Amino acid sequence: MKSKTTYICSECGYQTAKWMGKCPACNEWNTLQETIIEEKSKTAGAKSIGSVTQQRLPKKIREIEMTEEIRTSTGMRELDRVLGGGIVKGSLILVGGDPGIGKSTLLLQICQKIGQTILYVSGEESERQIKMRAARLGVDTDLLYLISENNVESILSAIDAVNPEIVIIDSIQTMNCSEITSAPGSVPQVREATNAFMQVAKSRHIAMFIVGHVTKDGALAGPRVLEHMVDSVLYFEGDRQLSFRILRAVKNRFGSTNEIGVFDMKNDGLSEVENPSAALLEGRNSNYSGSSIVCAMEGSRGVLAEVQALVAPVGFGNPRRMSSGIDLNRVLLMIAVLEKRAGVRLSSSDVYINVAGGLRIDETAVDLGVCAAIASSARDFTVPEELVFIGEVGLGGELRSVSQLEKRLHEAKKLGFSKAIVPKRSLSGVRVPQDFEVIGAVTLADALRLIQK
Repeated sequence: MKSKTTYICSECGYQTAKWMGKCPACNEWNTLQETIIEEKSKTAGAKSIGSVTQQRLPKKIREIEMTEEIRTSTGMRELDRVLGGGIVKGSLILVGGDPGIGKSTLLLQICQKIGQTILYVSGEESERQIKMRAARLGVDTDLLYLISENNVESILSAIDAVNPEIVIIDSIQTMNCSEITSAPGSVPQVREATNAFMQVAKSRHIAMFIVGHVTKDGALAGPRVLEHMVDSVLYFEGDRQLSFRILRAVKNRFGSTNEIGVFDMKNDGLSEVENPSAALLEGRNSNYSGSSIVCAMEGSRGVLAEVQALVAPVGFGNPRRMSSGIDLNRVLLMIAVLEKRAGVRLSSSDVYINVAGGLRIDETAVDLGVCAAIASSARDFTVPEELVFIGEVGLGGELRSVSQLEKRLHEAKKLGFSKAIVPKRSLSGVRVPQDFEVIGAVTLADALRLIQK
């Protein structure tokens, strides 16, 4: 066995033989970490390659048997929705999020509801600490086994002893492979630990949940290859100061990546929110300017949310633009369109945008609602409380068609709204709900004139 020293970037996994202050691949500073790697001899490597070749030969696609996916319900419909219908046997699921957002709480809660043998591995807490948290959450089942361990080889031995159907690793950044000399949390350690767990999950058809830490930028800590190795990547979103938590799938080999699950953090753990729109609009005050209601599609269901805007005279030399819940670059585009195409003067004003409830919206169908909220605050008029805005705004000020308009309208009708402004070109062939008024507008300026009447 030979060893050599190399430097690996903790952000992107770039390797180099010498230390540098700045990673040449991702341009991050002070991210190259010294790592000692043990190299196997060439003869040993050749033997292992030959043995693998003899054991696993390529098969014709017609010779491979395909069985239907066996899914296990987690006992929480919101989590099942995000996973695509439940847990698939042999799948590797990565759960990430800010500290204290509820990752460990959610995984410990499902241990009570699944009804299968579960091994909960904690590299951060003792068994006594986990037991205290489980008692607070009401988790008390004979099918749950606990172990406080961060050595990968010892964890694999525990899996052999318990023979569980589901394994929870909390967290992957604390795991340590004895064959790797670098510290836990380093790129080689995270990569090798994940690879070891993946081999066990696939060979023994054990579903595994892996908790991952995030960096200060919100990305999963460790090498980028970590997200490529797993089958599903779930992100917990939300402000720790607010009660709502949103679970979003950014990768899912067994389901859609557009679904979200909404939870409410309470003293006894996370509870499901069956009607996210009603929860997000709860406590809304429609008697002030700068508020509008939009409908975004999250997978198969529409979610109504309140967009709040505040336009104030600039206090310093340069006006400020800040956004929470909507991409700031998209907001800057909407401000430019309002200035150029709708005559709303914002060059000497600060503009602040917020989506109430901590929801993050990525789709462009909320553009019209964002523009209406900004114009409402800038011109100090109140948007009618029964009105919903649906539509994408182009750079020419035109309103462009959106998908699944009927579902959006039915969701608005279900929550008591009676009117909507949508792109006129989207109305062709759309079945409008009974006792619901839909107004078609061609341009952003036309839409603003309709709500100022």
